[in-house]
This record gives sequence, structure tokens and C-alpha cells, in this order.
Amino acid sequence: MPAEPAPSRPTRALSGIQPTGRFHWGNYFGAIRQYIDLQPGDHQAADEAYYFIADLHALTTVRDPTVLRSFVHDAAIDLLALGLDPERAVLFVQSDVPEVTELTWLLMTVTPMGLLERCHAFKDKKTRGMPADAGLFTYPVLMAADILAYDATVVPVGEDQVQHIEVCRDLAGTFNHLYGDVFTLPQPRLVEGGAKVPGTDGQKMSKSYQNTLEVFEEPGTLKKKIMRITTDSRPLEEPKEPEGDHLFQLFSLVAPEADRQALAELYRRGGFGYGEVKKKLVEAAGDFFAVVRERRAKLEADPGHIEAILTAGAERARSKSGEVLARARRVCGLDRSAAPPAAASRRKG
Repeated sequence: MPAEPAPSRPTRALSGIQPTGRFHWGNYFGAIRQYIDLQPGDHQAADEAYYFIADLHALTTVRDPTVLRSFVHDAAIDLLALGLDPERAVLFVQSDVPEVTELTWLLMTVTPMGLLERCHAFKDKKTRGMPADAGLFTYPVLMAADILAYDATVVPVGEDQVQHIEVCRDLAGTFNHLYGDVFTLPQPRLVEGGAKVPGTDGQKMSKSYQNTLEVFEEPGTLKKKIMRITTDSRPLEEPKEPEGDHLFQLFSLVAPEADRQALAELYRRGGFGYGEVKKKLVEAAGDFFAVVRERRAKLEADPGHIEAILTAGAERARSKSGEVLARARRVCGLDRSAAPPAAASRRKG
């Protein structure tokens, strides 16, 4: 009889997000929405999903402890309001899993300096003459530990993050070559649409450019930002191509398809003002985020519930990462209980 096929390895998705401020539309439409879609139970979902708030990574830029704690708390509430379900996925704070930092050191011992010197974040800052500390330099190793600690098989990333997954695979491969099959090599899953979220000035939406629209912005503040969005100076009557217009692109993110098509036709006909489009965008954004805003208000009113979710998530994360760390410690020789009998006898003698 033919041998039965080996059981397939479960798909385990993992994603982390830095708590460096409130989430904006670029974070949500470019990444968070796709991450949440990977929760077990959804179409094309993973079998398991781990999501963490990367407060250790945030230490490279956030130096105020009160601010960092606030960012972490807000990130947890925001993720839950946006659809992360703790019954289907594991949500935790990175620093609540100390196994990851020990694993980082084990990986450091097999990490070539040249590999880190070629990584984008460090290289870009060095090229621009900006200060870059050891935390930024070794950032990719901590990121690799974040992934490998949970035997993650798939990591959703934007194009600018693919290099970090390659570094992770390189380090895992080197460690496995030296010590045996310890780590699962993850595969990147490119997140679509990350580069298609323009800011209020037409550039890619980013806190660095101060051109963001926050997901949970107060309605009045959001309206003011939208009404100040920069536009071109073409005459009202001139037809315009909607697809290349950042105001139309923002509208397309939050409006129903029928409304998007109707506005596209208006662009092509001409005879309208951008102020009219901005008002439509304000209304569409209000409708689109209405449910998650209500959900967030309820979550914010019960901070104890948020902490309970994070504590439970950390326990599950530590259980899994503890298994992986134990494997790595054993093959490195750090687990003295695994010493061979002969070596143990020599010590006694």
C-alpha cells in the first residue's frame, strides 16, 4: 500500500505593529485590515494567528515611558475595535514575552555584521548622517526572533519589509545548519495596497510627513484635515482623470463601489469643485468608520478587560515561544539537564 502523505504543517500567521502613535488610514488600509483577515475562520485565513504590539522596537524612537504606555494601551484598543478577535487570534505585548529577548541573543551569535550593515533602516540613517544606535542596528535580529519564536509560517509584510523576512530566513538557516532543524523558515506574504494610501499632500501617508488621517480622529478634526487636503489648480470645468488624483484615491478607500463609480464619472465630465469632493469624503469616512468608533468607545470604557486580553495573550505566546526557546537552548548546550551521561560522569569525578 502506498504510504500515507505526511500531515501538512498548520499555517501560523504572525504580525507585529509598533506603538508609535495613533493608527492612520495608511496603517489600516495598507496593513492592519489584511492582517486581521488572516484570523482563523475567515476566507483564506491561517490556522493560527499571533499579533503583538512591538513596544521593544518602539524604544528606538519613543523615550517617554508615560507616552509609550499610552501608545501600547491605545494600540490594543484600536486593534480590537478594528476587528481583531481574541477568541480567534493571540494578541499580546512584545515585552511580556521575555523568551524573545533571549532568543535574540542566540541569533546574534550567528549574525554577520555585514548583513546588518546592509539593512535599509540602519543604512538609510547612516547615509543621511542621522544618529543610529545599536538598537536600530540590531533591530532585524529582534524582528527575526519575534517571528521564529512562534514557528510562524507566514508573515504579511509590505514591500519595504521583505528584506527583514529575508534576514530572518538567513539567520534561521544559518542556525539550523550549525545546530540542526530548530527553526521554521517563514514565508513573506506581500500585503497589497500599502503604497496606494496617499496622505493629505499626495505623498505616501506617513507620520514622518505629517500628512495623516487618523482612523479614530475626532470628527471635527478629521473634517478640518480633509478640507485642507492639497489639490491642483485646474479649472472647475476641465475633465480630470480620477485614478491619478489622491483625493479620489482616499474617497475610494471608504466609499461604496456605486458612489466611487459615480464620482469617477463626475471627474471625467468636469464641471465640479474639489470642495464638493472633500465634503463627500468627510461623509463617506464618517459612515465607514462609524461601527468601529462605537466599538472602540465601549472597549475604552473597560480598561480591565483590555489588560485581561493582553495577559491571556501573553500566556499563550509564552507557552509557544517557550517551546521554541527550549529547542534552541538544548542544541546550543545551554540546557545542562540534556548533558550526555559521559560528560555528567566526568563532572562528578
